[in-house]
Amino acid sequence: MPAANHPDYNEELERCRYTLQYIEKSLENTITRKERVDNDIDKVKRHFSSESSQNYIEMLVNTTIQGSLDLKLKNLLTARSKPYFARIDFREGNKSAPEKLYIGKMSLMRDEDQEVIIVDWRAPIANLYYEGRLGEANYQCPDGDISGELSLKRQFSIDEGALHEIFDIDITTNDEFLQSYLGASADNRLKEIVSTIQSEQNKIIRADMWKPLIVQGAAGSGKTTIALHRIAYLIYTFEKSFHPENFMIIAPNRLFLNYISDVLPELGVEKVKQTTFEEFAMELLGKRFKLREANEKLTAFVNNNADEEQVRRNQLIKRSSELKTSMVFKEIVDDYISYVESRFIPKENFKIGSKVLFTHKEINDLFLNQYKMWAIVQRIDEIKKSLTNRLKLRKDAIVNQIYSDCDARVMELKMTMEDSEERQKLIIEAIDQQDEMVKKIESYSKKAVSEYIKKISKFSPFEYYMDLMSDKETFDRIVGDRVDKELRDFTREYTLETLKSGYVEIEDLAPITYLKYCIYGMDEKIPVKHIVIDEAQDFSVFQLYVLKKIVKDSSFTILGDLCQGIHSYRGIRDWNDLIKNVFDDRRSEFLTLEQSYRTTVEIMDAANKVIDRIKDRNLIKAKPVIRHGEKVRVFKKGSTKEIAADIAEKILQLRNDGFKSTAVICKTMSDCKNMLSYLKKDFDDIYVMTGKEAVYKTGPVIVPSYLSKGLEFDVVLIANAGKSEYSEDELDIKLLYVCMTRPLHKLYVYYHGELSPLLEGIADE
Repeated sequence: MPAANHPDYNEELERCRYTLQYIEKSLENTITRKERVDNDIDKVKRHFSSESSQNYIEMLVNTTIQGSLDLKLKNLLTARSKPYFARIDFREGNKSAPEKLYIGKMSLMRDEDQEVIIVDWRAPIANLYYEGRLGEANYQCPDGDISGELSLKRQFSIDEGALHEIFDIDITTNDEFLQSYLGASADNRLKEIVSTIQSEQNKIIRADMWKPLIVQGAAGSGKTTIALHRIAYLIYTFEKSFHPENFMIIAPNRLFLNYISDVLPELGVEKVKQTTFEEFAMELLGKRFKLREANEKLTAFVNNNADEEQVRRNQLIKRSSELKTSMVFKEIVDDYISYVESRFIPKENFKIGSKVLFTHKEINDLFLNQYKMWAIVQRIDEIKKSLTNRLKLRKDAIVNQIYSDCDARVMELKMTMEDSEERQKLIIEAIDQQDEMVKKIESYSKKAVSEYIKKISKFSPFEYYMDLMSDKETFDRIVGDRVDKELRDFTREYTLETLKSGYVEIEDLAPITYLKYCIYGMDEKIPVKHIVIDEAQDFSVFQLYVLKKIVKDSSFTILGDLCQGIHSYRGIRDWNDLIKNVFDDRRSEFLTLEQSYRTTVEIMDAANKVIDRIKDRNLIKAKPVIRHGEKVRVFKKGSTKEIAADIAEKILQLRNDGFKSTAVICKTMSDCKNMLSYLKKDFDDIYVMTGKEAVYKTGPVIVPSYLSKGLEFDVVLIANAGKSEYSEDELDIKLLYVCMTRPLHKLYVYYHGELSPLLEGIADE
């Protein structure tokens, strides 16, 4: 309700003013202290001496303080506008009176007596706001279970320091408050979710860090923002154990990372590693590959105008992608590695002269059995140590034997020959031969081990992968009857053709990285302790298996939606495959988010009718929150030009109505470029999203269907949903579903010719 109408308005207004005043006071103190620290650092830098340990310690301490002050300053500046969003009154145990706690995005304590002014939303007691009900309540903290009585849960709408609304609630959020949040524009929602986190979302945010967590979340269920808030929560909870650098977000593309890039700083979190699987794999491999654009393949698959021969080839490409991203292919790579192992040690003995120090069989046994716990190349270092040690022991024995043999020869000459020039000559020859042999042994022994090790051929992970694909006889023997001959031949030839052209595909990165891990091991320990993977349905089980193997000590939070699996030919189709093959199913936790908070009931119902065309028990539909809007509107036009003209009119009207972000979604990139040629004369700021944008900009944008996944807009206009564009193929169904679940408020659908059968009966024309 409007704040002024609430019976406690005066009390809450006074509290709001007091908090804002203290924030201003804290700001002044922080700025003063920061200036002093900045000056101290400048002084140390000017007079810095690398030989002075005191200089180094001062620099280290002040730099740490400077970083914490920077973060505090940023938080205080944010709190100036919205200091807190909720209040709870909780009486702990047998205490006589409840404590009034105000919850915000940061914590604030009074310097003079450490009185809590604002409780950080991540603090254990704040869980009462998200999951507690009025009456008896409890929360978990490091000291154990704290019980008591929760007598008040209150929400506030505060903006620019002004108290606008107050709601008293029992469950997580008041419908009116939630409706207000859901009605906001797309560019504000990611940042403001902390005040409206629902109970099921809160469970994900605060779930055990060390249990693999897999979340099936419907479109609009808040997966991405929940993932980011989970990282913020874990960093806060484990701040004494880990640094932000120990957390990593892996997203499907760079555009998606740019889209979320300002959310973590808003939550007070900096320095979290944000990457894509492709970038991370190349970082691990220490090599930049030219990566073939993944969406080119998808575009070919959704081309409904391809001739029969191209359709057949596309089917083989799709099946090949499925194979290379499967655990079957992981087994094929394992068998290839065993083949490499069997030929790794040269078939010759290690010897000095005619003396065998190690037989090939002995060395091979060390390599294949005794040192098997190490990666292949790392085993060579161990073998080198064994050869060196054996050589040192045997060399001394051999040299001693040479001396003994020489002494015996001299004694024999003295015993069998009279003292003469001839005897003296033979004795000198024996001693010279002895010295020459010892010299040779000493010289050879210095390089004997390295000479032997040089004979062991080592290739790069890419070269090994190329070798697997190049040798048809070996490839066929290793693959065997796990794959039919047509697919086996096509996969090898298609992959070899791609590699020889100087490119790799995303499907090749997991096996190449796995080869690096198995053959070379990782160069250094990766400091990541927790990995969050968003849009995980587009990752393969093999990719995630490789990540789990390489980042050994890390835990995982994996979020995705199988309904949006537009790359399912190389992605996950069943979360159980992931649990079974990558994580211990007894320890893993699987949660679902079915409630969709993004779009209206009308839009979500229409989208669900589309996804219903796929009969798959693993697909969990979204349940829209009760927020109504206008019906999905479908418009038939005579041509693309007419569609573009009507879209231009709509965008102008939407701007006048105050909508900030509008997306025109076309099926492919070429469709987008064609649409741009019509619309650019009306809009200077409209552009086509390519996925490589350094900055995500609001405003009118044209985006291909496959890049719209994970994004949201105030209004979406689907440029052509004709029968020729969206067939009843599973991939087309998922693409159209993705397009339809992007808007917050309005969805307009255009077509010319015949309407896609997927949309029949969804809305009146």
